[in-house]
Amino acid sequence: MSRRTDERTAAELLATFGPALGTRPTGQRRADSRTARVNRRAAPQRGFARPGYGWSPVPAPLQVYQAGTHVLGGLFPLLAASPLPAVGARMGYDVHSGGAFYLHPVEFVLRSICTNPNMVLFGEPGRGKSSTVVAFLLRMMLTGVRTLISGDVKGEYTPLLHALGVTPIMLGRGSTARLNALDLGPLAARWDTWSIERQRDELDGVLGRWVQLLVALAEAQGYRPTVTDEAALSAVLRQLLGISDGYTRLKPITIPDVHRSLSNPDEQLWQELRFAGRRQFLDHLRSITDALANLISGPLAGLFDAATNFTVDWDAPIQSLDLSRLRTRGDQAIAVALTCLGSWSSLATDLQEDGELRIVVRDEIWRQLRLGLRAVQAVDSELRLSRVERKIQVLVSHKPGDFLSVGATGSQEVAIARDLLALCSIRILLGQSTRVASELADVLALSEKEHEATTGWANDRQGRALWKIENRTGLKVQTVLSRIERQIFDTNTQLVRKPHRLPDGQSPAVSP
Repeated sequence: MSRRTDERTAAELLATFGPALGTRPTGQRRADSRTARVNRRAAPQRGFARPGYGWSPVPAPLQVYQAGTHVLGGLFPLLAASPLPAVGARMGYDVHSGGAFYLHPVEFVLRSICTNPNMVLFGEPGRGKSSTVVAFLLRMMLTGVRTLISGDVKGEYTPLLHALGVTPIMLGRGSTARLNALDLGPLAARWDTWSIERQRDELDGVLGRWVQLLVALAEAQGYRPTVTDEAALSAVLRQLLGISDGYTRLKPITIPDVHRSLSNPDEQLWQELRFAGRRQFLDHLRSITDALANLISGPLAGLFDAATNFTVDWDAPIQSLDLSRLRTRGDQAIAVALTCLGSWSSLATDLQEDGELRIVVRDEIWRQLRLGLRAVQAVDSELRLSRVERKIQVLVSHKPGDFLSVGATGSQEVAIARDLLALCSIRILLGQSTRVASELADVLALSEKEHEATTGWANDRQGRALWKIENRTGLKVQTVLSRIERQIFDTNTQLVRKPHRLPDGQSPAVSP
């Protein structure tokens, strides 16, 4: 096809809209050095022939020019870069700008992009929640950030640990591992090196956390503890630790020790709590004593009622407490286990004075929230302390209804659970059904376009998500996995039927 004769050449266009390369209109004076750089050739036609500069294989069809950003913005007004800094884990690409998308919650806080480093993920099964989380964990390891999986309910993170040469801690059927929910951990190791003031401060914090754990476990069985119950538990814990005589030495304790002290109190204990007699003490604390007894002889017997018999390697890039073997014991057993692990992991990581950041993953957080008010308050406290304790809390759930169904409508549990979302500045919304997406739009105040992205675009491919960071406009991000990562992160392997191995010399039967 012949070329149209009415088209203008590049030289004619340059002559019309600016000086041609190497020329200037007649009578125009030479511009100063700053303006002379505009439209000035910056490189040879085939590039500089030296390392780092490249050498084009064929002559470029266009010349190379230099110009200020205010000029280029007018020439190419539709170009847009990602509004977030390129720091941290490279997750994939921003669909709008086409550029790489990076995630580092702590850097986002330091650069005033958000107010806290916590994250929450919502998505239907099969949309890529687990692969997004695991990709984030793996890539943050390159920046020196370690991870603790505080309860892997389905064993989804175990393949990653095996790929990294780390052995997960298995709890449940067939495992000999035991974890003391009241484990002193690093507290006992550093006790003698602290001053009296430091000992008192650390101990008050630990005792408060243990009391909240025990009342949460009692509440999970239908009993709502009173203020007197909490005072009794605090007194028993102090007595068992052996600190009543001036913070001399700490003694390891377990839940059975607390149960024995409540069921057979000494005179000093019930007098200190101002009970009229031993019988009044036993009658008043009978409910919480029985609740602790159920932890010793119930579905979780042998898991959290004995001394810890394993050592956590805090130098490993990732550690996981695998609860997949507890699924046969029921949802409540898993929820109680998650609560115990949450309290233990918080104590263990709080006292790690290495100055390093840590990611704490709380998978299927809805199970723990449904135990009652105290369990919700425990999670709320952990999220509020993330900045102080140098943690990135990652909550994984299916839908916002999981947070809003932890109690009766209008109850304190629901009010606190709803506020948990405000404590997670980074919200990752993967594909959802229309009904669930409407809940998300209401809870997170999504715009119409953002709502449509979660019900349409995000459902077209696994790993697509709308990323909402504080009140910024949501970003459409596609998580990209390498071939090896896809093999490690595949959570559908249980659905694939493995071929049956036949004896040598036999071939499988073929249907006609």
